[in-house]
Amino acid sequence: MSQTVIQKFQGALTRAARARQNGHRAAVFWLTGLSGSGKSTIAHAVEKKLFDMGKHAFVFDGDNVRHGLCSDLSFSPEHRSENIRRIAETCKLFAESGTICLCAFISPMAADRQRVHAIVGEDFHEIHVSCPVEVCEERDVKGFYKLAREGKIKNYTGVSAPYEAPETPALRLSTAAEPLEQSVARTLEYILACIELAEP
Repeated sequence: MSQTVIQKFQGALTRAARARQNGHRAAVFWLTGLSGSGKSTIAHAVEKKLFDMGKHAFVFDGDNVRHGLCSDLSFSPEHRSENIRRIAETCKLFAESGTICLCAFISPMAADRQRVHAIVGEDFHEIHVSCPVEVCEERDVKGFYKLAREGKIKNYTGVSAPYEAPETPALRLSTAAEPLEQSVARTLEYILACIELAEP
């Protein structure tokens, strides 16, 4: 079937209607940082707090996505970019459904994150989970950094592959300098400000 006959369908429900029913707007909060920086831990803690507040939120985690949606992809630079693109398109749909998306992905290349921004649009909020690689290595219970240092894992971000830190993220968390509870509180505060409904 030709792409020219595929048209985007707009249902009867609008995003504004979903937001009013949910009591909040939807958005995509993209947590980027080195492996071991605390992205997933923060995302899941924030998700639980949002859930307890009656908000509709969901965490997109790198390992989980790799088991399903992107199970056919390798860790080559090209496939890493495709991995991020698929996640961005999925999060865009979730946001349209009214869900607050918490995305925990290393996403080391600035160009890939800019692509996510282009796909998601104004719903995109970049959060840099900043942590020195030395501290990330100390937290590495899986031993991946050690294997990368020994050359047993190739193209490992922070060791043998680059990480391009965001220059102007919406929020920067310094997880080596602040306790987890503070990082979670700061992230939650930022999200709640972003998803607040405008006064009628």
